[in-house]
Amino acid sequence: MDISDLFTSCRKGDVGRVRYLLEQRDVDVNVWDKWDSTPLYYACLCGHEELVLYLLANGARCEANTFHGERCFYGAASDTIRRALLDYKQVTPSSRRRDYYDEFLQRLLDQGIHSDVLFVVHGKPFRAHRCILGARSSYFANMLDTKWKGKSIVVLRHPLINAVAFGALLQYLYTGGLDVGVEHISDCERLAKQCQLLDLLNDLEAKCKEVSEFVASKPGTHVKVLSMRPPAEDPRLREDLALLADCALPPELRGDLGELPFPFPDGFNSCPDVCFQVEGCSFLCHKAFFCGRSDYFRALLDDHFRENEGLEASGGLPAITLHGLSPHVFTHVLYYIYTNHTEVPPEVAYDVLSMADMYLLPGLKRLCGRSLAQLLDEDSVVGLWRVAKLFRLARLEDQCTEYMAKVIEKLVEQEDFSEAVREEAAAVRGRQEQDSIPLVDDIRFHITSVVQTYSNIKEMERRLHALEDLLVSIGLDC
Repeated sequence: MDISDLFTSCRKGDVGRVRYLLEQRDVDVNVWDKWDSTPLYYACLCGHEELVLYLLANGARCEANTFHGERCFYGAASDTIRRALLDYKQVTPSSRRRDYYDEFLQRLLDQGIHSDVLFVVHGKPFRAHRCILGARSSYFANMLDTKWKGKSIVVLRHPLINAVAFGALLQYLYTGGLDVGVEHISDCERLAKQCQLLDLLNDLEAKCKEVSEFVASKPGTHVKVLSMRPPAEDPRLREDLALLADCALPPELRGDLGELPFPFPDGFNSCPDVCFQVEGCSFLCHKAFFCGRSDYFRALLDDHFRENEGLEASGGLPAITLHGLSPHVFTHVLYYIYTNHTEVPPEVAYDVLSMADMYLLPGLKRLCGRSLAQLLDEDSVVGLWRVAKLFRLARLEDQCTEYMAKVIEKLVEQEDFSEAVREEAAAVRGRQEQDSIPLVDDIRFHITSVVQTYSNIKEMERRLHALEDLLVSIGLDC
């Protein structure tokens, strides 16, 4: 619903609504719809200059000589927008609150953090991770367990293997997408066929057809780089990497979780390099994922792990004990780190949230916030709002205040709500002299934002009066 709202708001040019969806509802600024269009494309096409500038400043991608970049430029409704696109400088999402999963995987490939195999293709080195290659490709899994078994360096000199195409193939295995010059597409198709990556072959064929049709219908456009990104709902990458989490589970926990949603092939070696012990259960994991996704684990494993060098788990892996959580809670952490997703039942959401906050995993915190939002009712809304404030969950906080606006006439009779308003007022006045109370402002915003008919106006006035009467009764003027 939020994604659909984002596209609609971009077509309308509603900057305020777009800002709200990106900053409060955590919608991805580069999400694609079923027509392969982005929010930036619709803003350009509809001529909303202010919105285009806002999107570019907040991480919207628009690289020159790519299909999406050329499409935005060609469809731009004004010269001002075209100049803004030409001046485009990519803003990395590091300044945003999200921890982008695809960028983590790309960084893992680019930097080779904790890599355990080096491919040398006609003299060009590529550092990689056996666990990812094996999980994503049965061809690589077989080669790493047979011909390349035990080798830390694999040299490829075959004349039909192009280094650029091999790099693009690795990018696809790591991220589900790729960027490659159009002159190397045939090399990529040859490698994909050799490595039995039928999905990649099909994706390349479909994208080439799309680009060819676009260039033929838009004279003057030049696409030099083919860029592919998996749709947001595409489960293939997540399902493949979930295999690594499946393999990391202790045998005694696999039965407790019921039938696993992903296949668990016999004999698959995930090549773990670290063991986490939680209440006697051993999780066989990979430093690359834990260090790459969490500053907490990076400090624990890279900076202070030598303190635990004497500990070894079964199989000779270095081991480290984690305290203050159950194996069941850590299982949710595990699947999130590997797949960027986990189903968190509301009854355990607070426990997982506490660990996500400790382990510096903001994305997992947001998943917990979505789970807790299922508990929203008149009795729980104030408590959930406090949790949202404590853990800095902007979306859950906004959902709470939106719900408060709907039931404000009943809420004003509850002492815990009155106390929450008093605390907010005290916190503000402790900082500076002003009468505005954030909680009250947010509730007012949601009360007034749904007014469309005369009956809505009457309902809005009734709710606002209930809120004003409460403020007067507790001696607040704002």
